[in-house]
Amino acid sequence: MTPYQVRTWPQHLPHQLTTPATNLYFNLFVSATRFPDKAVLFDLHGSLTYSGLLEEVDRLAGYLEQDLGVKAADRVMVYMQNCREFVIAYYAILRLGAVLVPVNPMNKHGELGHYRRDSEARVAFCSAENLGELLTMEEFSELSAVIVTGASAARGRGEDHPQKVHDFAAATAAGRVPNRPVDHDPSQLAVILYSSGTTGSPKGCMHTHRSMMASINTVAHWMGMQSKTVVLAVMPFFHISGMQNMMNTPIYVGGALVLLPRWNRNAAAELMARYGVTHWNTTPTMLIDFLASPQLESHDLSALRRLGGGGAGLPQAVGERAKARLGLDYLESYGLSEGMLFTGNPAAHFKRQCLGVPLFDTDVRIVDTQSLQELPQGEVGEIAISSDKLFEGYWRNEQATREAFIELDGNRFFRSGDLGYVDHEGYFFIVDRIKRMVNASGYKVWPSEIEALLHEHPDVREACVIAANDPYRGETVKAVIVLNDAAEARVHAQDIIDWCKARMAAYKYPRMVDFVEQLPKLATGKVAWRQLQEAERVKERATSATNSRSSP
Repeated sequence: MTPYQVRTWPQHLPHQLTTPATNLYFNLFVSATRFPDKAVLFDLHGSLTYSGLLEEVDRLAGYLEQDLGVKAADRVMVYMQNCREFVIAYYAILRLGAVLVPVNPMNKHGELGHYRRDSEARVAFCSAENLGELLTMEEFSELSAVIVTGASAARGRGEDHPQKVHDFAAATAAGRVPNRPVDHDPSQLAVILYSSGTTGSPKGCMHTHRSMMASINTVAHWMGMQSKTVVLAVMPFFHISGMQNMMNTPIYVGGALVLLPRWNRNAAAELMARYGVTHWNTTPTMLIDFLASPQLESHDLSALRRLGGGGAGLPQAVGERAKARLGLDYLESYGLSEGMLFTGNPAAHFKRQCLGVPLFDTDVRIVDTQSLQELPQGEVGEIAISSDKLFEGYWRNEQATREAFIELDGNRFFRSGDLGYVDHEGYFFIVDRIKRMVNASGYKVWPSEIEALLHEHPDVREACVIAANDPYRGETVKAVIVLNDAAEARVHAQDIIDWCKARMAAYKYPRMVDFVEQLPKLATGKVAWRQLQEAERVKERATSATNSRSSP
């Protein structure tokens, strides 16, 4: 299925786009030339203009090159929350033709070694609050330099490594200018994004300047971004969605970023009102929390023109609440660490809980998970994608790369690992991750479907569905629920079970319900269902061991 086959394709948009053949750094250079005195970002320190950002980027690039010896194709880790220093470091690394390796700042020292070792990064950026984790990671000695933001706050932590720890502010203040000319070869590697994965260590997704630029160009056209665009940049920049939707694309079109390093619903509403945010890309969990704020009514959010996101299906009840409060439909889209955006919902013809239609220069198919043959409309299979926005493959992992791709009609398609189907109008729907299915007495139960129904319950604020052991059925459905504050004292597990039983097939409804104060979240705002699932497995193993010891 391609854009040419979509009857509801927006009439003002072409079906194909021509991707600029440049280094991503050039996007900043062009916007700084066109809008030198325009603010590119707002944060706790105030604002920064495009010309100011370009100057900081060039100075840092000069320091990396001349003082730290960073060369083209070198990998450089960036281990920070969303902040202006992240943006500066990002474009400085690309200015030199080096390769950015963004790392989730929630990772601890025991996890960091894999990213450094796998990428063979020799230089790293981090914030003062994370310096201790970096200093104690495995093979820290392999790093030749660490550039720290807020170095005054980190004073004392790097005293054992005085030659390695550099102050970010001092690096830009040194006034260096890079000698190396900008290399505009779009086939050069730009970013290695590590996927969370379902098994084993995270794999590095190799993105070239071409694939990143194709993605940026797609976002700009599909989301209608231009120089008046103001985005709320709360989705993390280390993740492809935040990186492309909330940083690279606004800079490409000359827009502005409003930085919010950590999610806070009241701060988000205040910033949106103060700066007139026009575009907000968010996750369902953030939106649910945002709409639950009692302070929301006191803020003027009328500047907001576009609301959307992905990562998980938005329950219909939440979409209706968003429409009632914000006057906007939540437009879902689809992307992965391996590339984005592949599909999106046309604003004039959107469908709820739907990934949308294939976007520019993208072909999406549904294939049988065993035979890998294309399936007809309405049948559930694996989503496979061919697109100019796809990554090149997994960093130094040829086997994983071979296993991730198949050939259909002479074209290379990526196996997403997601199950879905396409309807008669060319709209794609996700069912769930292949590995997340609950097998209850041989029946397939998809947690996302049960979660969507649970969100229709008036007392349920958030819900996550996992598999639990059942001696008779093999597995059964378990719901982990956050109740609305007013419901905590009066709603019991059996109330939820009875409500579900009346609305779901017998094999689907939850047989077990746990109430929690909050669900664990990833840095992207998604519910960390794997964490809940693993906790359930640990509990089951402990129970089994206890029963074995007590048996005669």
